[in-house]
This record gives sequence, structure tokens and C-alpha cells, in this order.
Amino acid sequence: MAADKDNTANISLIVDFRPRLRKLIEIEFVLDHLNFLDNDNKDLIRTKARKESNLKAVDLLIDTIIRIRPLPKGWFREFVDALSAGGCKHAATYVEDSPPCPALEAENDNCVRLIELLSPSLLGMKTTDVCWDCFSKGILTMEDREIILAECQNRGNMGGARELLRRIVRFPPGWFSTFLKALQVTEHKDLYKELTGESPGDNLIGKNSYPFTDLYSIDHESQGCCIAPAAESPPKAVIVLRDYQMDVARPALEGKNIIICLPTGSGKTRVAVYITKEHLDSRRKEGRPGKVVVLVNKVPLVEQHYSTEFWKFLKNKYKVERVSGDSQLKISFTDIVQKNDIVICTAQLLENYLERAHSGDDDGIKLSDLSLIVIDECHHTQKGGVYNHIMIRYLKQKHKNAKLKKEQKDTVAIPQILGLTASPGVGGAKKIDKAEEHILRICANLDAYKIMTGNLGENKKEPHKRIATAEERKEDPFGDVLKGVMNAIHIHAELNPTCDLGTQNYEQWVVQKEQNAAKEENQKVRVCAEHLRQYNEALYLGKTIRMWDAFSFLDKYFDEELKKKVAPEDEEAIIKTDTERFLFTLFKGNSKVKLQELAKLPQYENNSLAKLRTKILHEFTSREKARGIIFTKTRRSAIALAQWVQENSKFEEVGVKACHVIGGGGQSVVKPMTAAEQRDVLNKFQNAEINLLIATTVAEEGLDIAACNFVIRYELVTNEIAMIQARGRGRAEDSSYTLVAGEGSGVAERESVNEYREKMMSKAIDKVKKLDQEEYEKRIKEFQIQAIMEERVRTTKKKQKGMKKESPSKVKFSCRSCNKPVCSGEDVEIIENMHRVNVTPQFKELFIQRENTSLVKRLLDYETNGFIACKDCGQRWGSMMLYRGIECPCLHVKNFLVTYDEKRKNVNKWSELGIQLPAFDYAEHARSVAESSEDEESM
Repeated sequence: MAADKDNTANISLIVDFRPRLRKLIEIEFVLDHLNFLDNDNKDLIRTKARKESNLKAVDLLIDTIIRIRPLPKGWFREFVDALSAGGCKHAATYVEDSPPCPALEAENDNCVRLIELLSPSLLGMKTTDVCWDCFSKGILTMEDREIILAECQNRGNMGGARELLRRIVRFPPGWFSTFLKALQVTEHKDLYKELTGESPGDNLIGKNSYPFTDLYSIDHESQGCCIAPAAESPPKAVIVLRDYQMDVARPALEGKNIIICLPTGSGKTRVAVYITKEHLDSRRKEGRPGKVVVLVNKVPLVEQHYSTEFWKFLKNKYKVERVSGDSQLKISFTDIVQKNDIVICTAQLLENYLERAHSGDDDGIKLSDLSLIVIDECHHTQKGGVYNHIMIRYLKQKHKNAKLKKEQKDTVAIPQILGLTASPGVGGAKKIDKAEEHILRICANLDAYKIMTGNLGENKKEPHKRIATAEERKEDPFGDVLKGVMNAIHIHAELNPTCDLGTQNYEQWVVQKEQNAAKEENQKVRVCAEHLRQYNEALYLGKTIRMWDAFSFLDKYFDEELKKKVAPEDEEAIIKTDTERFLFTLFKGNSKVKLQELAKLPQYENNSLAKLRTKILHEFTSREKARGIIFTKTRRSAIALAQWVQENSKFEEVGVKACHVIGGGGQSVVKPMTAAEQRDVLNKFQNAEINLLIATTVAEEGLDIAACNFVIRYELVTNEIAMIQARGRGRAEDSSYTLVAGEGSGVAERESVNEYREKMMSKAIDKVKKLDQEEYEKRIKEFQIQAIMEERVRTTKKKQKGMKKESPSKVKFSCRSCNKPVCSGEDVEIIENMHRVNVTPQFKELFIQRENTSLVKRLLDYETNGFIACKDCGQRWGSMMLYRGIECPCLHVKNFLVTYDEKRKNVNKWSELGIQLPAFDYAEHARSVAESSEDEESM
């Protein structure tokens, strides 16, 4: 009985510390020392580690230990000894119920997080030297050393560095200071400085002056308690504001809501950090709780604001955390907010949890839980935006409070609001009074007491601006061939375009034709319209980048289309229609050869590209250290321009090192960049490994990019906000801003309009600032009441629409390409309120599954790495998800023709369908899968 109690207590310890053990146990080494597990179980665990991951293998090990009955005598001691012998001593301290004290544990977690954050830089270390030194100092085992050295030999220095960083963080607290000593001994002064903020000579090793775990003397026999630091507290980063920054901050320091409007690169975020610190300090002095949430509108900004600003300056005094929709945290967002003083997050995440609280969910957040909300890029606080949804909640509560106050009832606390922007814009206004109204509406939406602008004086850096206009091409035989092909398709499909080929108007026309043809089941016109879109895109590419890029784009498109028509093994052949044969023959025949030959002739390249080449060469030959950004319209053009620069020997001769950076959204057919990939490129740009970024508009707003001395917008003009943001990237002294535009493209003219709007915006802000405060507040209140009333109308309509939701049986789905009936809405279920799946046996017979090498997503409970397509025509229908062990065909509604109440519709988003789909019943489907597996085994 006593042994059973001990086993129960020991298993309980393992379960309690499971999240820690998953990160600290290295399966490969520990299994060798576990004799109470039989070889079959060990093989299963090793296979899990090899085929999936070490984390999954640790889970299986713990599950196996929990499952074994009876457990052999002495198993627990053997498990602890195995952890120690396998180089997992830190894990052993947790299993023995001797974890480090909370303060030391938190400090160690910070060190681990810092290593993860700075890993792109650390991968450049001299791995072999650091490895030997770490081994000699006891933070690597002999097995660790051999594996790291083997990794260096097989996969290079960076592969070995990754393995080294992965292994040192598993050691008990104290490893960080030892690692710093290893960096100093191996002469990595730059890495040492990046980790500590100081040069090795500034504070001598061993004198307890590091800002991390080496402040503590670690006594491994002291039951995990930490001894007080032997020297003074770690140095704190001091925030020093310039005069203009302090001027704009002053009303916020008095507790008022304001908008800070300062140019890009003038330190808006630093001002926000200072205001945050003063806000929390004052509330702490008054004995009141303080809670700050910093909202951003892009996932990469979460990490940026956390690491470079808020955590950097406030970590010694306050708990700072970051989280976004991309974060794979098992702890709820509510818990994160409760346990930290400052949380940096995406706005949608906060809105989701505010809605939960509004719906009565305990796991929600109320505005009254927060004392300050910082809204980055606050000019997005307009109708339909997530910032505005949050602020409407705020305004409703504010006006309720006014009513409660009149009735002498208790009011509900609401947070202070701080908005940050470089440019509020004019909202499309053509006259100054409408521009002023736009500024006032943003002020009203943010409940701003004032909009604050600063006089930068000598700190103001305005780049020199010029427009480089390229002459139109006298001859364009490549474009003529494309237009000839397009006209042949027009004749075949009996289409008569109403606008010029290669324009945006043509794109809109052909999209409309495709949608109408799909509804009318006119496959001939629908397929022709799809191909015309691709030729139109190729025409645009040929006008802005190389002809070869346009040709490659078309060639790849046709290769992919042909692959769709080739069935996987053991499947029936996919049928090609007469129209598809015509279109494939039209390109693969004489047209492809002509285009390929013309693409090789430099005399027909577009003149805009020649202007761009001249401008880049000028910047890199006239400056001692050139560093610049080229902004372009599409992801495809950003990638193509980067390749053009990399392949040009002239650029290499003058020291150009280029790379592209594009957005992370999945709405484009071009593979997006992950947040980690974006960070890696920007870090290289920061460290001068790259000196020319070619970027889409993702880099215009918010992202912290190292000071540039030239900015080029290539055939790209959007609005005045984007122009100001892009120009603001030229922060260095004597910087230049150039617009490269083709003659007759209209780009230069639109830039002039933006310049006019920028001047109008400045005048409108001045007019708003000069308003009498009473008049200002009266107008603000009117706009706020209007916003609240409009929101009420929208909410009422939404509720009525929800009440009218029809039965899913009224919706039918058919293949968009061949019109084959596919399924009814009754067959579709929804996973996590996001993914629409059809797991019926009948549906399984209708599609083929293909591997999609360009798409590999790994998410919390599911993964997707293939797509499903119509068995008859090859039209893509969606992706194949593996959700908690069950294969679930996930439908993308835009790939289907939807029939609703006998009417055919083109639907791009599931939210456009007014039907309520049932939730996916995991337990039911898991049971069904298990039964079918048993039936197969018994056959």
C-alpha cells in the first residue's frame, strides 16, 4: 500500500511538471538508461522522436510510464538517475520535486527566451571553439559534444550552432553566465555585447554584474532556493526623451487620452514605453493595480515591440509578455493578461477575448481589467477595422458611465488610451474641410483629448526627393505576341473586351466574365477567362520587370495546369475539354518558342528597369555605405527584382547584396513569408549582411527597419499615408527618395496628388489643434454618438441576419470547373469555428489527393501538406488536414459553384453564406475511423 502511495505521488509529480519536462528531456540519451521499460516501448518512443519530434517522444514516454501497471520496484529512482546520466539534470531536479525558486525559474526562462530571440545572430559563432569550451565548463555532456561536432561536419557551422543552442538551455540555472564566459574566451565580443548590452571589458566575468542568472550563486544542494545576489541589482536601461518627445507625451503623463503624430523614425514607440512606465509607476505609488496592453495590427510587430522596446526597457521592473494569433501558447490569453503588467498583442486577439467576456464567458477580458491601451498605427481606427471594434466598446461604456454618474451610481473603470501614428491621412478628401472632418473622426474614435504633433527642429530628417521618368518602349514584340494570343482566345470564346489589354480595368472585366460564366455553367468562357487573367498578369510583369520573368510565370502556370490533368497512379485519366486542348496548344506550340526567344533579347527590355538599374548603381557608387529599400507592388515583382539584382554582375561589383521581404498573409498565390523569415531578413539588413531590401508594402508601415540612405518606389503609388511611411524609411543623413515611373503610366501624377493630400493633412491637423477645446469636444462627442448609433444599427442587422440563417440542406456545392455535383451543406462540418470539412464516405470517392510541396503548415492540433482536387477535371477543391489523427478534407468555398435556393452564386468566403454549419464531432468520427480500421484488420 505504501509503495502504491509513493508511485501515485511520484507519477503526480511527473504529470504536474510535464510542460517543463517536455522542453528539458532529450529522449535519445535518457532511454539508454531506462531498464524498467521493455524494448518494444523504447522502440516506439525512438520512432516517435525520429519521425515526429523530441517533444512528441517525451509525451509518449510520460504516457507510457503513467500506463504501466504494476510499476517495478525502484522505477522512480531509476528514472531520476537516467535523467541525470542522460545530461538532463535540470529535468531531474523537477522530478525530484526540487525545482528552482520562482524568481530563479523566471530568470532562467528569460535567458532561454533571449537565446531564442537572438538565435539568428548566434548561429554565426565559431561553433567548434564554443562547443569545446562549453564542454570543458560542464554545460555540455560528452554525448552533446560529439553530436554538435558531427552536426558541424555534416551540416556546416550553422547546423552545429543550432544543436549547441538547443542543448545548453536544458542545463540547470547558471548555464547562461557559463555560456557568456565561453563566448568571451572564444573571442565573440559582438555576440557577448548583443546578449548583455555591454562589451566584455565593461564588467569582468565572475563579479556578479550580469543582468541574468549569473547574478545568483547556484547551490544545487539547496533544494532549488536561490541565494541573494552578491552585488548590486542589475543595471536598468534608462529612457531618455528628446524635448519634442517629452512635449507630445505631457498630456498622457497627466492621464489624458491623446494621439501622438510623429514622423516614421522619430521615436513614437519610445515615447509610448516612457508613458507606460510612468503610468505603472504612478499607479503603484497610489496602491492601484496597473495593466497595460499594447495593440499592433501585424504579427511581426508583436515581437519587434517586445524585444526592442518594452521588454528591453521595462523588464527589470515589470513583467512584460507578448502574444499573437500565431503564438502556440497552451496558457489562455486571459491568464497571460492577469499574470503580467504589460502585454503586447495583435488587436484581433484582444477583441476576441473582449467578445468572450461580453458573451458571458469566464475566460474573457473586460476593458475594466486594463488601465492603459496603446494603439500602434492608430490611423486604422476607422469603420470596419478591429481597432474601431475595440474603441466602440470603450465609447459605449464611457457614455454609459456619464449616465450612471448623473444617476449617482457607481461607474465602470475604463482604460486610458494612447494612439500612435506617423500619418492619419485625409480619408480620400479633396477639400480641407473634409480632411479636417476625417482627422476629427479619428480623434473621436480614439476619444482623444488632443492630437499631439512635435517640432523636431534639427532632429527632422527629410530625404531629397526626385521622380525618374522612363520613356515608353518604342517596340514591344514580347507584349505583341501576348496580345496576339489573348485576341485568339477572345475569338474562340466570342469575347469582346471593352478596355486595353494589360491594364487593371481589363483584369476587372475578365474576372467578371469568369464569375458570370461559372454561374451560367459556360465552361468554354470560364476556362478562357482564367487563362486571359494569366496572360494579362504576364503583360503587366513584362512592363515592370524582365520579359524572362513574365515568360517563366506563364510557363510555370501551364506546367501546373497540365499536372492537374495527370491523374495519380491507379486513378482514372482526367478528361481534357476541347477548349482546354485549344488553350494548351496555343501556348505550348509556336507562342512559347517565340516568347522564350524574345525574352532573351535585352534591347526590348522595359526602360523603367533601365532607370532603376542606373539609380541603384548611382547610390552604391556615390555613397561610402549605401543601404536602401525598393518598394514594389506585388510579391511576385519583389521576388523577381531581387533575383534580377542577384544575377547582375554589375551590382555585385559595386557591393550590392539584395534580398526580398514580403507579407505573411496567405491570400496571394505566391508563397508568403513567415514572421521568422521576415525577422531573419531584417536582422541581416540591420547587420549589413544585406544592404538592399526589395519589399512589398509590408515594410512601409510599422516594421523597425535599420536607417536607410535611399528609398525607391518602383512603379508604385498608393495613398498619402503609404507615401509618408515609405519616405520615412530614409532616416539617415543625406538620404534620397526616388519614384521610378514609366511615361504615361499615371504613377507620377498620382504621386503629385499624394503630395497635395499630405500638405492638406498638415493644414487639417493644424486647424484641429487650433480649435477651441469646448468646440473640439462638442464635435468629438457628435461623431462618437454617431459612431455608437451606426454600430447599434449594424448589430441589429447582424442579429436579424443570424436569426434568418437557413438550413444547410438548402445549399448545394458543385465543382467550379466541370459543374459536377459535389455535396450538400448538410455534409459540411466546422472545426474550431474556422475550417469547413467534409468527412463523408461519399465525398471521399469524388476527389484525388496531391502533394503540395510549397505548402507545409504546422499548427496546434492539425497539419496540412497536400490538397484535394476533382477526380474528373483536376480542379483544386481545398486541402487535406490531419486533425488530431483524423484525415479531414478541408473545403475552400471559392473553388466551388454554390447553389442557394435554386440560384447559383460565386462565393469567396464562407462568411458570405447565410447558413449555420454544425460543429465537427471529433469523438463520433474518431470512433468511426477506429471501427473501420478494425474491419480492415479482420479482413
